[in-house]
Amino acid sequence: MPDSVPVRCPVCRHEQSFTPPTFPCACGAPLTLPLSDATPQPVRHRTWLDTWVAVRCPSCRRLEQWPQPELGCPCGTVLRVPVVPAPGAPDRDLATAGGPGATGPASASSAVLRPAFRPVTIRTARDAITAAGQYLKWLGFSGMRRPEDHTAAGVDLCGPGIVAQVDPTTRPTGVRDVECLWLNGLNDSAIGVFFSLAGYSRDARRRADDLRVPLFVMDLTGTPQPVNDAADDLIRMGPPEL
Repeated sequence: MPDSVPVRCPVCRHEQSFTPPTFPCACGAPLTLPLSDATPQPVRHRTWLDTWVAVRCPSCRRLEQWPQPELGCPCGTVLRVPVVPAPGAPDRDLATAGGPGATGPASASSAVLRPAFRPVTIRTARDAITAAGQYLKWLGFSGMRRPEDHTAAGVDLCGPGIVAQVDPTTRPTGVRDVECLWLNGLNDSAIGVFFSLAGYSRDARRRADDLRVPLFVMDLTGTPQPVNDAADDLIRMGPPEL
């Protein structure tokens, strides 16, 4: 496991530990993003070019785009944690849309363009939450984290403008779980997104359609797939303007 590093917020000067994320390279080797000594910068305006960084795999030397790490400060500031870019890396190429659900009946001018999504293999319930968090970041949501109150029912991940629940059980997710997530989103003025490994009951899907709650199912490869129109729209258009 990579070592944690101290990260100080330039706004409130609060310091906290941050563990650089590790991703699976296409060659199979784990790739930990190399953090630089530069000062983290507040995220005040986000573009797709800012959310990806080019890093070369030390094992196979493959140059790929990876999610730019971010960290939420208790003061409310979202920090962009600087990464050492690969020497001679070209400008970020985000001209191709890849990953699950990247196609749809939207025009090229209205659909969000993304690089291919890189799933996180699911072996435990914690892996399922990690995979969902990475997918939401791929969709364009920032500052994803576990809620501070871990006893809060119905929320496994949260960030600016979003709450999410992940059901890793072997039973289909029921209607009450969907309604609970929707209410949590309503209370936080946020969109609620649901991920389930075993799918959803018929009533849960019908209720999610009524409430416009995006539903995704995940297999053990960690690849979410949309199961309703709200999820398809979220993939095509990305998060709403905050």
